[in-house]
Amino acid sequence: MLHDVVIAGAGPVGLFLACELRLADLSVLVLEQNEDSQSPLRRLPFGLRGLSVPTAEAFYRRGLLDEIASSQPAKEGPGRGAQAAAHWMQQPRRPGGHFAGIQFFHDNIDASKWPYRLPNPAGSGLAVTMEHLEAVLAAHAHAMGVEIRRGLGVEGFDQSGEDVSIRAGASTFRGRWLVGCDGGRSIVRKAGGFEFAGTDPEFTGYSVDVEMADPDRLNPGRHYTPAGMYTYSPPGTIAMVDFDGGAFHRTQSVTLDHVQTVLRRVTGIDVALTALKLAATWTDRAYQATAYRKGRVLLAGDAAHIHSPLGGQGLNLGLGDAMNLGWKLAATIRGSAPDGLLDSYFEERHPVGARILDWSRAQVAIMRPTASTRALEAIIRDLMETRDGATYFAERVWGVSLRYDLGDSHPLAGRSAPDFELGGGTRLAQLLRTGKGIFLDFDARPHWRALLSRWSDRISYVGGDADDRLGLSALLVRPDGVVAWASETGQDPEEASTALGRWFGRPSEA
Repeated sequence: MLHDVVIAGAGPVGLFLACELRLADLSVLVLEQNEDSQSPLRRLPFGLRGLSVPTAEAFYRRGLLDEIASSQPAKEGPGRGAQAAAHWMQQPRRPGGHFAGIQFFHDNIDASKWPYRLPNPAGSGLAVTMEHLEAVLAAHAHAMGVEIRRGLGVEGFDQSGEDVSIRAGASTFRGRWLVGCDGGRSIVRKAGGFEFAGTDPEFTGYSVDVEMADPDRLNPGRHYTPAGMYTYSPPGTIAMVDFDGGAFHRTQSVTLDHVQTVLRRVTGIDVALTALKLAATWTDRAYQATAYRKGRVLLAGDAAHIHSPLGGQGLNLGLGDAMNLGWKLAATIRGSAPDGLLDSYFEERHPVGARILDWSRAQVAIMRPTASTRALEAIIRDLMETRDGATYFAERVWGVSLRYDLGDSHPLAGRSAPDFELGGGTRLAQLLRTGKGIFLDFDARPHWRALLSRWSDRISYVGGDADDRLGLSALLVRPDGVVAWASETGQDPEEASTALGRWFGRPSEA
């Protein structure tokens, strides 16, 4: 059987991408090396991941947000109540997030700096466990008709001008396209000969679940020490960083004695461990593929970029890849894509990835166990306590400042579309659930309806006013929720036609 797309990896990125492709009624096969989707490590507190604003909005626009947010410790934000959260959320002031463990707070954030944002259920993001997120996405993928084969990891492939032949175990599968969402050690990336460039690690990070003879000897929370950093969540969950140049990561087994030795060195406290229940290591290695596509093979998520898990931005980066790539690859397969549409995936997402890698490197610079670093940390703390400082860090951590360079001077172009509330209480996000583009005509002008009728198979025309139109007359929204064109006057059909052709191809013949 020839599938339209074969995806390597059934993590959140691969599953979400599969769902995006199914919106276009494409046949999708997901191959996953692990037979069991459950990992004990993902049920621990350090398995909690913060979803940024763009990620939460993506799930909201696909009707998944409520299910993903259910029974999860969520950050409190507009439209979302406070729920149980990690220890650093249980404070008199509401933290908005952190940079290398240094917190910024909601009461310092100036939301007026984001005039084109309207309140929506995504709020300022939320926190979920990886276990819960993957379960929701897997169930949604199954319901949409995605075929998921576990226990079959991609081992190699050969591609021609027409398709890709993929080897997995004793089986061979064929797809018109192959997308590697198979993690930081991606077989697809290696077999495809993609260049992977970046910076080597400075530390080995540990995430462990232990039993201690005297757990009260460690104070809960995040702590910087002369030897590194550690975070303690009672009764026995510990994350710590040992600046050894990444020497221990995946070089030998993680034993109780080793963890105890590192913990004593990092904390400076004579802690006695009695049992090691779970352990994982990680580093701050920051690498990125120099290309996201070779022929009919593409990369997304950790297969395209890796960095330390500090701040949890890797998951958001990968899910953003999936949202950006899905509709473009689908249009390419359907034959409606304009020239260069698939190439815009790399053009838009590679700079976002590079920025996140630098954000990760900057956090490592604040964590180094040196006197100069501690002095710099003090300055950063002071800046984050200012209104402008907290707002800047909120923009970066929440992803509010994300904007693709579309070459359009309008301040909304390239940004996430505001969640306009239209007549009857319908919101823009609800209209985006079909995976089609949206043209909002707030003044219901006949010439826009006539123009959009030529793209009716790819774009939904919506005429009518909104509760708050933000001074706009009309705008074009891509299937991923990004504004492609906007106008205050509604009197520029040539510019609109150019944007329509650029993102949705040639109009249908009458």
